[in-house]
Amino acid sequence: MRDDLQGLEISQKELQNLTNLPVNEELLIITNPLQILAKTYIQKLKSSEGATVVFIGFSTFVFVYILFDIIIKVFVNWITIPSWILLIFLGLWVGGLTQTILYLIWKTKNKIIKNNMTKSLQILLNEVNRYNTVIKVIDINDQIEEAGNPEVVIKEREGVLEALKLTKADLVRALKTEKILRENKSFILSNTELFVNNLATLTAMQVTEQASEHGRLLNEALQIALDVQHEMKRLQTQR
Repeated sequence: MRDDLQGLEISQKELQNLTNLPVNEELLIITNPLQILAKTYIQKLKSSEGATVVFIGFSTFVFVYILFDIIIKVFVNWITIPSWILLIFLGLWVGGLTQTILYLIWKTKNKIIKNNMTKSLQILLNEVNRYNTVIKVIDINDQIEEAGNPEVVIKEREGVLEALKLTKADLVRALKTEKILRENKSFILSNTELFVNNLATLTAMQVTEQASEHGRLLNEALQIALDVQHEMKRLQTQR
């Protein structure tokens, strides 16, 4: 990814911090890391380091097996089945138990998200996915260009990236606002009149300052206040 794209994507960790929820958590399958390890091992075998990799891998396996066999004979010598069979069964049992625990953790996180999901949050999460998709498309396009295809160069790249920066800022602000509304729902609903009074004050100030830079900022504040009031009304209908 080019330097000018670095930091534009809204990462999963950043999204979880902004929402204070374990969003976009995927179920970890323990076989996936093993597959990655196996692919890496095979690639090493095909390289000039192949002989060294075979020696280290075989030595590690033999050492683990001998150590396991000694432990079995010393501490549980009443077991009569071969230690290599026991090692296989133990590996399957540990793997199954680990996968079950990972599933229960993932299920619990999904339940937390479901209990805290609002219509506004769902919309914002969809927008974040769309935004990140655009970043990915630009990254792939850059890779195609660097592979020797100058005709796919993005015109007005700086303008596109500037627009993406503004879009990210809007998304971050919206996610923070949604989080505040969601986590303070009870207080907002019990003190609606305070927010209505603030809205009226902002409206009056906007009329007198409309033509100035200060007025522009107030107008933005007014729009945010209107959005907040709209969200409060929607929340009230859910009581």
